Amino acid sequence: MAALTGRGEDAITSLAGTLVSNFDAERAELWLWDTTSNSSHLTDFGGLKGEHRLEYVPAGTGAIGKVTANKKSIENIVLSTFGGDDMEFSRKTGLVYITAYPLLAQGQIVGVLAIYTREEAHTDLLLWWQLYAELSAAKLSNVLTFQEKDRQINKLSVLFEATRLLNSTLDLAELLELILKIARSEVKADRASVFLVDHRHNELWSIVASGLDHQEIRIPFGAGIAGRVASTGEIINVEDAYTLPFFESSFDQKLNYKTKSLLCLPIRHHSGTIVGVVELLNSQSGRFSAEDADFLSRLSGHMAMALENARLHRDALEKQRHEKELGLARSIQRRLLPPSPPVVPGYEIAVLSDPCYHVGGDYYDFLNLGPQSLLLVIADVQGKGISSALVMSNLQATLRALVMHLHSLEVLAFSLNEMLYNDSQAGKYLSLFLGLVDTRRNLMHYINAGHVPPILVRAGTGEVKLLEEGGTVIGLFPQADYRRG
Repeated sequence: MAALTGRGEDAITSLAGTLVSNFDAERAELWLWDTTSNSSHLTDFGGLKGEHRLEYVPAGTGAIGKVTANKKSIENIVLSTFGGDDMEFSRKTGLVYITAYPLLAQGQIVGVLAIYTREEAHTDLLLWWQLYAELSAAKLSNVLTFQEKDRQINKLSVLFEATRLLNSTLDLAELLELILKIARSEVKADRASVFLVDHRHNELWSIVASGLDHQEIRIPFGAGIAGRVASTGEIINVEDAYTLPFFESSFDQKLNYKTKSLLCLPIRHHSGTIVGVVELLNSQSGRFSAEDADFLSRLSGHMAMALENARLHRDALEKQRHEKELGLARSIQRRLLPPSPPVVPGYEIAVLSDPCYHVGGDYYDFLNLGPQSLLLVIADVQGKGISSALVMSNLQATLRALVMHLHSLEVLAFSLNEMLYNDSQAGKYLSLFLGLVDTRRNLMHYINAGHVPPILVRAGTGEVKLLEEGGTVIGLFPQADYRRG
């Protein structure tokens, strides 16, 4: 039994040869059970070689399949009685009898040890074969246990390295490339795509698709494989994608590609929220295994965290850039306003402007129309932010152009209203106060176009008067009339 003392694969591959060399077998085979395919595969053989021997036998098919399914031994059975490949194998090799023993570990089938002879084996030899099979099952169980431990260690090592790579960058595009690289290299897929969830638009989108020339793809929730996984959270693993009624074959036609096996699973945040979907096409081994899906499921949480960090980083950079641009816009807008009021003999003028946002639609100005005429302007564009600031700058340019040719307050207000009404694409309007100060006569003519009424307080008496004469706001209605106060 020296052949059974090894620890690794050498001990497994020597089982069949030992039966031939030491225990009068004319041919011996070791079949190992594969849970994924629900079949046994020929791992090793010794002795007489045979032609066209199947390498995989499904459970219940032929002699090996029946021993696997029933977990019971057969001894000195005529091989040809099983028909099919067994009959053909017997005809070509001249082997007549088969004896086969199930190799069990903790009650579960792990393989089959098959022995072939031309003559019936006598009882003593059968006892030796049975004992050898029992010892082989124990040894095989130990070897498979060690191999499983090695596989688990390798899986953890790969998972650790994948996690390290995912945390090596905060660039979203580079991160998605890494996810695809890890998925394809470990799962051995021909093509892969990563879709991100856009909850605002209820759709998936991808900016990378390995093997698809980085074409952007957008998919509504519930549509196709990826859309279904995003909405339900299920894992889809099939050998033929075309058997699925919800598979969208139009992508194959569009990209001149043929999808066969397919694995698609959600990328979940630790909170349970689905933040993306990984889709892999055409496994190099013919179909994706449960281990492939398990590996990606374990990596899913790390993918989600890395994607979240990349998104937060991108949002922070975008906010920083936006704030920088707003600061620049505020600086430009402040330069559009007079730095200080003009000096007018006999008058004291002061101004204070404090916008609630970086930029907005508040506007004031002082325009000298002559040595004894000063036009006071106060305006407030509807709304806040960039759009209102743009309307404000347009108002300033328009107003300064018009006062060079118009000296009537009514015509000036009318012209401003018509121009803003016709030019405003965003439906913006503004309130406006125009005050024309005549320093020679000590008078002020004004038009209030929907603005908060300025207050006139008369010196000495303290009489208060609201300056309300004028008309409606500027830019909301065409052909508006304005009255001077």
